[in-house]
Order: sequence, then structure tokens, then C-alpha cells
Amino acid sequence: AKSEMNWFQGSFNVTLGQQQLRLKDIQKAVYNNSKYVELKDGTLGYIPKEWFNRFEKMFRLAELKDDTLMMPKSRFAFIDELFDQREMTDEMRLDVENFQQKLKAFKQDFNPHVPKTLKAKLRDYQLHGLNWLRFLDEFEFGGCLADDMGLGKTIQIITFILDLKERNKKRQHLIVLPTTLLFNWQQELKKFAPSLTYHVLHGNARDVKAVQFDKYDLIFTTYGTLMSDIETLKKVKFDYVILDESQAIKNPESKRYKSVRLLQARNRIVMTGTPIENNTFDLYAQLSFAHPGLLGNMKYFRDVYSGPIDRFQDRKRARELQQLISPFILRRTKKQVATELPDKTEMVIYCEMGTEQRKVYEAYRREFELFLEKSSDEELSNNSMHVLQGLTKLRQICNSPMLLSDEASYGNESVKLDELMEQIDGLKANHKVLVFSQFVEMLNLIKERLEKENVGYSLLTGQSRNRQEIVEEFQNEDDKRVFLISLKAGGTGLNLTEADYVFIVDPWWNPAVESQAIDRAYRIGQQKHVTAIKMICKDTVEEKIMDLQETKKNLADDLIRIDRKEGKNISKKDLLGLLGR
Repeated sequence: AKSEMNWFQGSFNVTLGQQQLRLKDIQKAVYNNSKYVELKDGTLGYIPKEWFNRFEKMFRLAELKDDTLMMPKSRFAFIDELFDQREMTDEMRLDVENFQQKLKAFKQDFNPHVPKTLKAKLRDYQLHGLNWLRFLDEFEFGGCLADDMGLGKTIQIITFILDLKERNKKRQHLIVLPTTLLFNWQQELKKFAPSLTYHVLHGNARDVKAVQFDKYDLIFTTYGTLMSDIETLKKVKFDYVILDESQAIKNPESKRYKSVRLLQARNRIVMTGTPIENNTFDLYAQLSFAHPGLLGNMKYFRDVYSGPIDRFQDRKRARELQQLISPFILRRTKKQVATELPDKTEMVIYCEMGTEQRKVYEAYRREFELFLEKSSDEELSNNSMHVLQGLTKLRQICNSPMLLSDEASYGNESVKLDELMEQIDGLKANHKVLVFSQFVEMLNLIKERLEKENVGYSLLTGQSRNRQEIVEEFQNEDDKRVFLISLKAGGTGLNLTEADYVFIVDPWWNPAVESQAIDRAYRIGQQKHVTAIKMICKDTVEEKIMDLQETKKNLADDLIRIDRKEGKNISKKDLLGLLGR
């Protein structure tokens, strides 16, 4: 056996008695599960069980070309099992040792050099992630960063991109992501890596053909935009292509998957908190994109791994698959790194409205804006309840136009509902989730979707009589994965330590109310790290509310007083500012 470029090559002289056997004849016998191989003189030769088992594994992990076994170097974890040291060339032994030493080093070294331009302090497991990304980069192996939601996958990738730039002057990376994450990435870059330059390819005004890709460190695009622009993007030679929420391509028959496979890159990384959502086959498309050749073709993966594992719970094959992919998947759960985490982490998911939802929002925004422009400050002060109703309507539309009490039909488009269900789908297997909304009607819409998806839930609103019974049901029954709670009903007296993810579906003027909701999960007795996620519709009054909470505390207090019917004045200028885009 010897090393060649990205392959290990093995040639065998197999003799039975006086006759030499061809590998392809042995392969044919193994594929037919026969212990006998046809010899040149027409007789049958018996393959000893030990040989049969060894060849069966060889043919599974390597390709046979002209009587030479070709095994991708990425399968180095199996070399010691398949080849005796005496069967390897010196070069091959050195190659294998190099891989194994580097793999061991990344696992043990928690103090790598961190880029000077990073404006953040990484936790130990994040430094470990940086080491792993460097290990993959050295051998140009693709990989899957699969940490739980809330553990900072984005900052690990940003650090790695800074590291590539500082060490090797590498630029021109493409990041493909869902629309909802576009703004999050930009915010993280501004906060942690302002030295990186980027360009966003999204929206009707974009001109992909005019982009000078080599001017930027990063290019961002969404899965939808990528499919439209693929004819141009497939001609660009990127350094890295990185897919965020890569479960978006888990179906290898989908147009998304076929589009990303056309992209050219020196290396590839996929990011997902849920590498396997339903079955083992979910891994195939994501890893075959990140690391072509690692898992073989689709039929091979189904026949050899996902079929036996999912249908027959074949533990031997599951262990082999784990051994095959483990160097290329890095997954840490919140439980594993709990000692490094703060008690709670707060995140924001920015949602981009679809065309229909945006149309309804803009119509109401303009109507309210006209009312404000025609009114004086004094009239607005006397009509504070009308002002509150106008703002509340806009917030309801951000959740779903179906919350409006008008007779008109506005369709059922809701970006928040879609995003929330996607998040719950990824979390429900291993986590319990609290979902808070001010609007009971929104909780009912979520309830309908949960029922449709057969997800067990509990529901608590101001109308609920048996509060304690409902709480105990969620705390103690494993099939209750989601707790839907109205902000009014959930304000006090709840101790929900089984949950470790909290979604605030509609942001409130008063951050204290949101904190109180989050603390339903983060209570005495909570052993888990709590992740709280606010859902914000981009370019709406919700985003302005977020700004108010941070920068204009007095104005936020005035809005709270109006909401409490305390009749506090608020200026026309401030109200118009809330409606701006």
C-alpha cells in the first residue's frame, strides 16, 4: 500500500493454493455474500472467514480500480484496521502518523493563537473549535460545525476567517444562509470583527455580475438568491464556501443542494445545530457537500449506512459511520460545556417579512403615519389610546396579519410562525421550549401548527383555571415539548426549570417584562443553561422598540405609561420616528 495525492492505494497478491486471485473476483464474491470465489481453472476456492471480513470492509471503504484499491485519505481512521504495518510503504505510514498526530494535537491544544483583530474573548470550547477548523484547513478537509444553538457557531467561524486573513492572506469566502440570519451575521461582524469587509447579495436591486468578488473578505447570499444567481456564482473561485443552517440542503434531490454543489471552493464548511433532524440520511447531503467523496454516492450511503442503521438499528454500522465522520463533525451540546457558559444567553432572530405580509404592514403603517401627520401634539396626547391601538396593530401584523380583527382577509403569511416552527423542529428532540407572546391569538396560531406537526404542548393564558396542573404537566410529562404562555399569565409564580430555550415572539416596550418571562425558566433549581431568543421583524416598529430599549429609555417609559392607561404625553416627532424604515 502507498500514498498518492488525496488517495491511499493498495495492491494485493492473493493466492489460494497455487492460483493467484484477482481482487475483482474476490469483490464479486463478497458482494454476493459468498464464501467461495471462482478460480481460473473453473473450480471454487474457499475464502476463510477472517479474510472475508477484512475484504468486505475494504471494499466498503475503498474503490477498486484495475485491481488497485483506492481509499480517500479522509478515511485515515480505518488504515490501521485495513492494512498491517508491514503492508504499508514508509510514505504511507508517515502520512497516517501525520494525520493522527495533527488530530490528537487539535483535540489537546486549548490555547491557540487568537487573531489580534478579534474583539471578543473566546471560551475554551470555542478555542477548541478554532483549532479544529485549522486542522481541517491544513489538509483541506471539509467539515460540519454542529454545536447546539446558542453556543456561538457564528463567532467561531468569524474568528477562523480572521485567522485565515492574518496568517495566509486568504479572502473571498462565500457564506450562504437563510434570509433571517443575514442581519445577525452583519451585527456580529460589526461587533466582533469590524476589520472584515463584506458584500450582501440579496434583494431585487442586486447586480451579481457587477460584483468584484476579490475586493471583499466575505460575500453573503441566501439560499433563494443563490439559486437565481448560480450561473454567475458557479464561475467564481472562492476560498471557502460556508453554509449556515445547512439542514436547508439535507435533501440531495432539492434544487438548493444541486445549486450549492456547483460552487467552486478550496474548502467547505457547513454549520447546523441539528445535523440529524429525522434520520441518518440527513447527514448525507450536508457532508457530501462539505467533504465530497467521504460518504460515497447516495445509493452506497443508503445501502451501507442509513438503511441498516435507521431500519435495522445496526450498531456495528453505526459505530463504523461514527468512526468515519468523527474527525469532520464537531458537535458540543449545552450540557457538555455547561461549566463554561453564563447562566443565560440572550439572542435575537431577525425575520424578513414576505411580500404579502410586508404589503399589509406597509398599508397600515402609511395609514397610521397619515393620522399622526394630521394630528397636533395636543390631539395625540388626548388620543393616547388611539395611538396605542395603532402601534399594537403594527405589532400584530409583525406576528401575523391573521391577528387583525378586521373582516378583510390578509392571507396567512407569517415569517415568525415559519421561523419559530423551524426552530422548535430542531430543538424538540433534546430540549423543552417556552414560547411567550402578548397576544393569545398568536399562541392559538402556534398551537394549530404544533398540532399539525404532532408536537406535544401545554398552553397557559389568562383564561386558564388550573394553572398548577398545567405547569406540572409540562414539567413532568416528557411528550410536552413546548409551553405556550401569554405574557400576562406567565408574569409571576411559574417555576419552569425543565425548559432551557425561551422564545419571546413579540418584543415588549418594557425589557423588564421580557426579563421576567425569561426568568420563568432561569430559576432556582435550574441546572441547565438558558438561551433566550427574541424574534424581531426587520424594518418594522419592532426593530425601533429594540433601539428604544437600548438608547431612549425615557421614551420607552412613556410608551409603557400609555399602555398602562396613565395618559403620559409622547411627541408627534417621536411617534413618527417609530414608524420610519
